[in-house]
Amino acid sequence: MVQARRLGTWHLAVGVVFPLLSLLCFADSHARVVRLSEVQGSVRIDRNTGQGFENAFLNLPLTQGTKLRTQDGGEAAIEFEDGSTIRLAPGSEIDVPELSLGDSGSKISSIHLQEGTAYVTFFGSKGDVLDITFAREKVSFTQPAHARIVLGDVDAAVSVFKGEVGVSGPKGAVGVAKNHTANFDLIDDHYELANNIEQYPFDGWDKQESKYQEQYTDARYSNYSPYAYGTSDLSYYGNFFTVPGYGMMWQPYFVGAGWDPFMNGAWASYPGVGYGWVSAYPWGWTPYHYGSWAFVPGYGWAWQPGGAWMGWNTVPVILNPPAGFAAPRPPTLPGQRIYPINHGPVTAATGNKVQIANNSAGLGIPFGSVRNLAALSHTVEQKGFVTTTVHSSMSTNGYSGWGRAGAVPVGRTGTATGHSGSSSFGHSMGGAHGSVGHH
Repeated sequence: MVQARRLGTWHLAVGVVFPLLSLLCFADSHARVVRLSEVQGSVRIDRNTGQGFENAFLNLPLTQGTKLRTQDGGEAAIEFEDGSTIRLAPGSEIDVPELSLGDSGSKISSIHLQEGTAYVTFFGSKGDVLDITFAREKVSFTQPAHARIVLGDVDAAVSVFKGEVGVSGPKGAVGVAKNHTANFDLIDDHYELANNIEQYPFDGWDKQESKYQEQYTDARYSNYSPYAYGTSDLSYYGNFFTVPGYGMMWQPYFVGAGWDPFMNGAWASYPGVGYGWVSAYPWGWTPYHYGSWAFVPGYGWAWQPGGAWMGWNTVPVILNPPAGFAAPRPPTLPGQRIYPINHGPVTAATGNKVQIANNSAGLGIPFGSVRNLAALSHTVEQKGFVTTTVHSSMSTNGYSGWGRAGAVPVGRTGTATGHSGSSSFGHSMGGAHGSVGHH
């Protein structure tokens, strides 16, 4: 059996699981953290650090008090614990007044839409409530629904694609049913109901993203996680398998003996918490906040959920590291800053073609855009790389910084480079360099 001897265990004082999550979850049972699950183009975030708005990137934890802004064609999405999602079209801005737990364990979320368009998919876990406020109105989601909220200067519209939502404001409350729209005059708080939904330019984007999420969300993953966020990524970017002595494990595609889980990411600092690790990989939410990473002879690095699912790690765990492995270490420099780490290869993109390199672990592959990653991964194992087409409208030219595809450094011509440790990514993070991390 693989685990015939006692495995070495590393407990890192500050390491790969974001300390903010552990401290919030255990220090205050009513605090919650959700995921920034998509970043395309220009997206800015105020992490409530006192530094104001800065460039946003995939897998940043979002906490109460966060602000998020999409600009210059940028798009973003927030994913909640049950997989419910808020997608922000370009020219939108939100803040997060509340992310909390009720005494019964129900999740209470409040999002304030300051401008723009938000698409909301709410799965309606029992007792959970999501409120979207705009102007002096409040849209309440208490049961499964899919809706679009558009906020203009003097008017707004709430359209429901599935389910039903309630809207309350100074002039009372109104229920908006499937295929109906409530149009609001924000000057005198007047509203009218229409039995149709006008098409908007980003409806197709929202529909496609919803389709991918539904397609790759596997109910079997409920055996490994009490949460749904991030599990569709595990289905698309890798696979579960059983290892003797370890049990069920998961590993991303496109990895070989030279890969480790901490080759691409960033150290991000939050007030009162210090620096924590944020993964750059598009699947890099769940495996870095639950369970542990183990190096298994003959398999390489794989993620181990931990039987009935290990909860947040107050002290991160790495099992059986190979000889010579250097644990990632946080920066010692002061300040609420972000330090990117780029030690691994990325996917090179030109037009609708991508060249996937070994040990890239899915970095640079837009979610749902390339078919049959398992077969392509096998080819990469044999040849070291593979070139394939990005399908549908998920063109890699639209990605810069850390998008849904991960860290894809995009130059002025829209062509990403595939060189390890050298990219425009550091410059996009405010000039920080990837010199802090593995030592």
